[in-house]
Amino acid sequence: MKKIRLIFLGILMLPLVAPAQLKVDQDRLEQLIFDLAKFGLQDNGETERVAFSDADIAAREWVIEEMKKMNLETKIDFAGNIIGTRKGTDANMKPIAFGSHIDRVPNGGNYDGCVGAMAALEVMLSLNEKNISTRHPLEVIIFSNEEGGVMGSRAMAGHLGKNALSVVNSTGFSMGEGIIRLGGDTTKLKQVQRMPGEIAAFLELHIEQGGILDRENLDIGIVEGIVGLKWWNVTFTGFANHAGTTPMNLRQDALLTAAKFIVAVNELTNSMDGKQVGTVGRIKAFPGAPNVIPGKVVTSLEIRDLSSEVITNLFDKIRQKGEEIAKAANVGISFELLDTTADPALTDIAIQQQIAKTSAKLGLSIKKMQSGAGHDAQDIALIAPTGMIFVPSKDGISHSPKEFTTAEDMANGTNVLLNTILELDKKLN
Repeated sequence: MKKIRLIFLGILMLPLVAPAQLKVDQDRLEQLIFDLAKFGLQDNGETERVAFSDADIAAREWVIEEMKKMNLETKIDFAGNIIGTRKGTDANMKPIAFGSHIDRVPNGGNYDGCVGAMAALEVMLSLNEKNISTRHPLEVIIFSNEEGGVMGSRAMAGHLGKNALSVVNSTGFSMGEGIIRLGGDTTKLKQVQRMPGEIAAFLELHIEQGGILDRENLDIGIVEGIVGLKWWNVTFTGFANHAGTTPMNLRQDALLTAAKFIVAVNELTNSMDGKQVGTVGRIKAFPGAPNVIPGKVVTSLEIRDLSSEVITNLFDKIRQKGEEIAKAANVGISFELLDTTADPALTDIAIQQQIAKTSAKLGLSIKKMQSGAGHDAQDIALIAPTGMIFVPSKDGISHSPKEFTTAEDMANGTNVLLNTILELDKKLN
């Protein structure tokens, strides 16, 4: 009897650690960020690691070796995505997936995408270190060519069209050529597609890429949805003529008309309630000579919002106003919708709630917010319940060598990621 009692007391004395109290190794996480940053490092201190570049390929090889050290079953799928799998205890369970990307914009920083990717590795390291098993298999996904067209995630969602394969990025390689460089196979892209129900849940940790969390001194952003966007070319057709001999009242100035249109885009976007944004970011005037009245101008038009209806309503107003401005100037106007659109993607309510609960247990402040930038999660949300966690970006800077997120903020987000995964593992079938 005495022996049994001692055993019982010994069990009671074992440390009980609630899943929401687990913590990752902050220093190790930051070191992963520093190690990744070495790939593509230039003499001037900047890092060039655009998708398909030699630096991108070298960084991917390093990631694969790190995954193998963690005993993850590692592969490259036919779209160039790197997938590392940790087996679960129940073979019937669908995987819980998480990750981000490591490719960068030209002259980008060390944190966009990279934080989520390295956080995913740190989650696996922490689980191994603490000998924690999960019912579901866990998948780390490092998506290919996010910055150049969310290529890998679109392929996984079954939305990477054939036309996209001819799009050339700043390395000079097309997506099709890039997929081959990364170890994929453009003839087998259909095999990359995951059907709805194949992934139990997907989570992406990312820097906010804006200044809201930093400005409001908050720890965690819970993303309610990723905005949709539509992009048009707007063409103004006037009449090119001599700038010195054509009276002002007889001109058909395409550039002047475009300028009035641009002002109208700003005014109409601001006139509507909500968080929609409308942007004209590019102007091309022809023939482009200082002594010739522009006869043709092509501008871009981009509209983003969390609601497709809002995007459509705003565009209708902009088109109507543009036609009025063009008619008054005796200038033609046309709108061409480009094949770069993305539908709004709402994140899963239950996962949002779990992220909030986990953050609260960790003593972290939160804010629900939308993402104004596109992410791999936007495509995966079409096939799986998806959640997205933001951590602060210092001064709201992103897509710049000056982007920065503190080690503490990265660790906070990774702790939320880790413990949310563990809670979902218990709750999801």
